[in-house]
Amino acid sequence: MIERSTGDGNVSNAILVQLDFGAGGYDDSLAEFKLLADSAGVISLAMIHGKRHSPDAATYAGKGKVEEIASAVRMHDAGIVIFNHELSAGQQRNLEKILECRVVDRSALILDIFAQRAKSHEGKLQVELAQLQHLATRLVRGWTHLERQKGGIGLRGPGETQLETDRRLLGKRVALLKQRLKLLERQRTVRRRARIRRDLLTVSLVGYTNAGKTTLFNVLTKAGGYAADQLFATLDTTSRRLFLPDAGQIVISDTVGFIRDLPHALIAAFHATLEETAGSNLLLHVVDSSSPDRDRQIDAVNQVLAEIGAADVPQIVVWNKIDATSADPAVERDEYAKIARVRLSARTGVGLDLLRAALAEAANGHAARSRQETQPESFEASA
Repeated sequence: MIERSTGDGNVSNAILVQLDFGAGGYDDSLAEFKLLADSAGVISLAMIHGKRHSPDAATYAGKGKVEEIASAVRMHDAGIVIFNHELSAGQQRNLEKILECRVVDRSALILDIFAQRAKSHEGKLQVELAQLQHLATRLVRGWTHLERQKGGIGLRGPGETQLETDRRLLGKRVALLKQRLKLLERQRTVRRRARIRRDLLTVSLVGYTNAGKTTLFNVLTKAGGYAADQLFATLDTTSRRLFLPDAGQIVISDTVGFIRDLPHALIAAFHATLEETAGSNLLLHVVDSSSPDRDRQIDAVNQVLAEIGAADVPQIVVWNKIDATSADPAVERDEYAKIARVRLSARTGVGLDLLRAALAEAANGHAARSRQETQPESFEASA
């Protein structure tokens, strides 16, 4: 959980702040914010609402609203204030001076959840890199813990201020993390090339966080991955072979869930992992069909896919959780007779046979294209 407050209050006790700028979807965004806070292990003591035409340049919320937040902090002895918005370094610094407690924004909250969820060595490196890149522009406190990691006395150059030393040490740590992740990326590339040589269909599960990707992955592959009703339960990409009676072997991967306004530092740090998605032959875009905000969630996922170069990878939309909507399992095709959507429930298993059939159809189509592409080569060789 978030434990970086230097105030007197309990660092887990938080005041949550969300302002309405008239963009729409306020209630859905608020519900997601509360779930984010819960996922971070935060105890929400109060929720501060407000309406504005635009953010205040100095404090984001404006003088009157900041006074209301300060009153709530004192009343509840809160150790942290969390904004469901992106704060600039100056706004964060000004708010901390006025409120006299730790202030974090939406990006920092998401990064904190990722830090808690990362289990693999690579996942931990990616999260640390994202945190350092996000915080590099807001060195409002000392980074002396990096000195301890690097050996302490003797590292400061002549004439350097503490801030300059901190930035230099931070830069060294970032460079080291990037170097380690580059090595892991090369190893993954070798494995991916081996799969391509075997002409196996590669499928990646993508979708908004908590859409049910890992539940679907587990029921298809019997992988037993961690699935929970919380945001970002899965961080580390897991790949398994799946045998389809009508098509043979395919490779299917479970990936990290996406969310609106995913921090750019996080996308950059997870580039190698997300590249696995961009290199897939097919995406299963898992959607929580029971969510009233599903259209915005679909748009958010497609936006991230575009950022990582996966916008052109073919998709089948998996309309999950139909047990909560009383919809019937079905396969829907587009005007070209290609499978566009499969309606199912990963939790109850209804409709899974339809998805397996859709995957078999995709695998057979992929194999046919691979044979077609290699035929001219084989003809020339025989000639």
